[in-house]
Amino acid sequence: MSNAPFDYNTQRPRMIIPEYGRNVQRMVEMCMEMEDREKRTRSARAIIDVIARLNPQLRSSDNFERMLWDHVYIMSDFKLDVDAPFPMPTPEELESKPERVPYPQEEVKYGHYGRMVERMVAQCAEMEAGEKREAYALLIANLMKRQFLAWNRDTVPDGVILKDLADLSKGKIRLAADTQLAQTADLLRTQQTGPRNEADTRRQGGNGRKRHRKRKKNRY
Repeated sequence: MSNAPFDYNTQRPRMIIPEYGRNVQRMVEMCMEMEDREKRTRSARAIIDVIARLNPQLRSSDNFERMLWDHVYIMSDFKLDVDAPFPMPTPEELESKPERVPYPQEEVKYGHYGRMVERMVAQCAEMEAGEKREAYALLIANLMKRQFLAWNRDTVPDGVILKDLADLSKGKIRLAADTQLAQTADLLRTQQTGPRNEADTRRQGGNGRKRHRKRKKNRY
């Protein structure tokens, strides 16, 4: 019986990129021990090929080859001296964080309508007067009513929607006071079931089944 001590992973050197496994880490270490620069370069390229074969999903990444070279440099603790197609990055370059994207500071006047509705209203307000603008304004009003009902599922008078539309457009869009918007029940039903496909509706009718049976009879 051997008295050799057990070889635990916790006692082994830390793997810098654990996803590639310890064997790849050892290959990088052996490559660094080669004295001949040309041999080190060939060995490094072979390691790149091995990583690419073991991790084919990485090929979908942008700058795939450069990313693998960077990973090999990282596993060598930035000490690998080879003739690579890409320069060795510095630790500072790889650890740098992306610039912070500023959060939009614009306030939404009516949060239940959302920013997209406000943009649509602004676009409609800049259009020339005419049927096209009237149709667009009516579409926006119905969208506003649907958005309102998503927060308050009881009911909302059309007059409230028309007033809010005029307010959002700073008085530039004013639909007639007797404008009829979509029925509340229809909008609520759409929210619950989603829009129905016209073709599917036709298939469910009795006439569709009769025509199908009739076609079947005509085959004989």
